[in-house]
Amino acid sequence: MVKITKHPDGPEFDCAEGDTILRAALRAGVGMSYSCNVGSCGNCRFELIEGEVEHLRKDAPAWSERDLKRNRWLGCQAQPKGECRIKFREDPGAISPDTPEHRTAELVSVTPVTHDISEFAFRVDGTDSYSPGQYALITAPGIEGGRAYSMSRLAGDGTWRFMIRKVPGGAATGHLFEAAKPGDTLSIDGPYGTGWLREDCPRDIVLIAGGSGLSPMVSIAEGAAAAGMLGDRRLHFFYGCRTEDDLFNPEDILGAEIAGKTSFTAALSEPGSGWTGPTGFIHDVVRDTLGEAIAEAEIYFAGPAVMSASIQKMAHEAGVPMDRLHFDEFY
Repeated sequence: MVKITKHPDGPEFDCAEGDTILRAALRAGVGMSYSCNVGSCGNCRFELIEGEVEHLRKDAPAWSERDLKRNRWLGCQAQPKGECRIKFREDPGAISPDTPEHRTAELVSVTPVTHDISEFAFRVDGTDSYSPGQYALITAPGIEGGRAYSMSRLAGDGTWRFMIRKVPGGAATGHLFEAAKPGDTLSIDGPYGTGWLREDCPRDIVLIAGGSGLSPMVSIAEGAAAAGMLGDRRLHFFYGCRTEDDLFNPEDILGAEIAGKTSFTAALSEPGSGWTGPTGFIHDVVRDTLGEAIAEAEIYFAGPAVMSASIQKMAHEAGVPMDRLHFDEFY
């Protein structure tokens, strides 16, 4: 353990060997801003006042030569070589409702969802608790660094499930889809993420998913149902994809009861000649479908970076306050 001190007036927290400054802060209940946790968004950037650190990823997309010259580092990638004093702005909203911890996980099953998305179920040790919409870092054998994947169901039965899309050429998804088999063990670190379900919100709920962004949106839908939120609130679920091969039956994923209480809309950006449903980009479909009602909703979304940016722009133009948008940034 080494001590990390926030400049100029605390707090202090310990960072275990092999951990990063960001994850150590979150484990200690210190609110250090972040989103992706894998070096892509830059939200966890801090200034190193005293001490020495090194990055897990030397090529982290959100870290530049300019940052290095200014002695700025990414909390999710920075590992301290000794005691450090750092400067960052605390964000209480970054603190997870459940403390992140390392877990050993055993792969139990793999269930296809679409032609390139499967749901992986892992039996986990440690505390079995997370909020709907959060994610964890999965580390596969022989692959450097964890990859962020969102949980797709609810915690509480000792099994964490993730809907994961196979990425062409991806080392982690290549291992999961092609090499991993039931009984194999991996490392899971979490929960993380700030786009979790706000159960005390009285507004209608809008869920927007693209690709494997489906996973946290399913978790949030299940969480809303379990919390009794669907009795007096409407749930609108939008799914954007390319072709009909990417589609699924909502009842197969959400279950008949939740699907029956959900307004589900799928939109294709590259429709075939037989498709009669909505087409185009999902943010446009959401706007055209909900109209002015979107300004009064609580909005959760997950998907590609371009989709995320477009949804934020659409919501801003529609008058949605920023504190009603819940998401984690992945690039």
